[in-house]
Amino acid sequence: MDVRRTLIVSFWLLVTAGQLLAADRPILVCFGDSITAGYGLQPAQAYSSALQRKLDTNGYHYQVVNEGTSGATTKDAVANLHAILQLHPEIVIVEFGGNDGLRGLPPDLTRRNLDIVLNTLENAHIKILLAGITLPPNYGPDYIQAFEAIFRDLAAKHHVAFVPMIYKDLVRVPGTIQGDGIHPTAKGSAIIADTLFPALKPILKK
Repeated sequence: MDVRRTLIVSFWLLVTAGQLLAADRPILVCFGDSITAGYGLQPAQAYSSALQRKLDTNGYHYQVVNEGTSGATTKDAVANLHAILQLHPEIVIVEFGGNDGLRGLPPDLTRRNLDIVLNTLENAHIKILLAGITLPPNYGPDYIQAFEAIFRDLAAKHHVAFVPMIYKDLVRVPGTIQGDGIHPTAKGSAIIADTLFPALKPILKK
């Protein structure tokens, strides 16, 4: 019985120690839509989990929190800002806009919402990585150009870390997009983490 009790106590001490170490880590929030949420994937296959593994491997002791919501628009991003601030993150990766574009919403509306998100995070002294995306060709060159300019202009305005196209390194790699032609596979999500890391690295600390 003593041996069993010792093993149980040792196990819970290890669990508690792990929780305390995690609590000491600064929080990095992945705040976005279905790309961030890992639509169609297991939680460990989302890019946030791949990013956690990459940070750990490279000696960056952050706790990555996935706050992605499938179907979310930039309007939803604004509405959910309070919940993000309550996490007291050190860094937030902002990945919104794709659903606005796919719904054909006015670019000015998307720009205004994202501007609110970035302003709010900045005012809370939170570091930001803005991740942009583009749209399928059938949306027309004028709309696509106006849409892509949103991310580029806001990144310049707010002087934040920036990845213009979150899919840039996976678009020509087989097996990286699910059958719906939109969402990344587990392989694609791992590539997204690799794509974000160089832009993220300058605002990380060891």
